[in-house]
Order: sequence, then structure tokens, then C-alpha cells
Amino acid sequence: MSFLSDEQRAVMLAHGAARQRGEALDPWPVLKLHTLDAGAVWLLTELAADGDTAYGLCDAGIGQPELGSVQLSALAAVRGPQGQRIVADPYFRPRQPLSAYLADAQRDGSIND
Repeated sequence: MSFLSDEQRAVMLAHGAARQRGEALDPWPVLKLHTLDAGAVWLLTELAADGDTAYGLCDAGIGQPELGSVQLSALAAVRGPQGQRIVADPYFRPRQPLSAYLADAQRDGSIND
């Protein structure tokens, strides 16, 4: 299962390569993943050269959103409490850079976008 379009993959790989070079980044999220039957959300900005390790704001739905990495292959295998898969939100349009989403999520205890 692939969560990313070719365009999203290219942008996220470019962000990942820039961070690997040590460039300071505060990109806007490229992809929003979420559970349909639980409160988990991932706003992802970067993809490592391995094509599987993504970086962004992760919220497991337990009130502790944080920046971190996640394996897309692992997310593809996850099922929610009612057996629903994690899906990409086709309607997501970022409205601010990742740092602003982080500030909002830390204040609110969840990603609300």
C-alpha cells in the first residue's frame, strides 16, 4: 500500500535530503495520514532516501503529539480498533509550517487540522 503520490514522494524526498545535508527546515506538511476509527494523525514533511522512513508531527491519539519518524510500511500494516486501515486524507491542504502545527498540537493535546 502506498500512501504517497509521485509528486508528494518527490517533495518529501527533497525535504529529507535537505535535512540530511544539515539545512534548517520548517516545511509545510506534504501528507496527512489518519485513522478512520481512532484519533491518530500524522502530518508528514520528509522522506528518507530509503523511501520508507517519514518524518513529521505524529499523534497516536493519546494526547501527546510529537515530532518524530515513522515507517510507512509499519503504518500500512496497522488496523484501528474496528479493523480500519490508516489512510491519506485527500482533502488535506496545509495552512502553516510544521512548527506552527507542533505549537498548536502541544497546546491542544492533539492535531486539529
